[in-house]
Amino acid sequence: MKAAVVVFPGSNCDRDVKVALEQATSKPVHMVWHGEAELPKLDLIVLPGGFSYGDYLRSGAMAAHSPVMGTVVERAKQGVAVLGICNGFQILTEAGLLPGALLPNAGLKFICRDVHVRVEQSQTVFTNACEAGSVLRIPIAHHDGQYFADADVLDRLEGEGQVAFRYCQGPAAGPANPNGSARDIAGVFNAGRTVLGLMPHPERAVDPLHGGSDGRALFQSLVAALA
Repeated sequence: MKAAVVVFPGSNCDRDVKVALEQATSKPVHMVWHGEAELPKLDLIVLPGGFSYGDYLRSGAMAAHSPVMGTVVERAKQGVAVLGICNGFQILTEAGLLPGALLPNAGLKFICRDVHVRVEQSQTVFTNACEAGSVLRIPIAHHDGQYFADADVLDRLEGEGQVAFRYCQGPAAGPANPNGSARDIAGVFNAGRTVLGLMPHPERAVDPLHGGSDGRALFQSLVAALA
């Protein structure tokens, strides 16, 4: 599996994703600077978490117009798997690859803690190592994580199986839905389920020494589907 992680000014989870992918694949991962307009042949492109361009204007809005994103959009339309985590999710919505938008958290505060998410769809390149209905404990760290879309879009996402993960109650302290996301949505797919955006950070949950390893399931799924 050939994978690349795009690095924007302000990315801070790019190396975490690189480590997680290399552990899962035992192969080197390409690190691509946002200013590059060309990409090698790839099976997976990851837009990592962080604060691209300092989150000026609107989270992900400036990064969505980076030179590299034209190629990312083109590859996504060709069926290449694209994963956007946290700020990467925001970029995917701003670039039009995923529906909806990420608004400031309902409490208007930055939230950094573990949450529980329920796997809604297991027959995808991102989740095939999970069972539908299973619950994962994964960290979040965001200020603009409230997923929003109008009712018609939400109904379509529900009806067409594009909701990937939902926040749910678990033993972790705090409300099940940490940010006020519509219908408890923590992650969504595109119509072909080849593009995934999610707010929780699976790359921060791949080593038990870091408090948990539930995030491994996503990377194992990618290897199983794309290697």
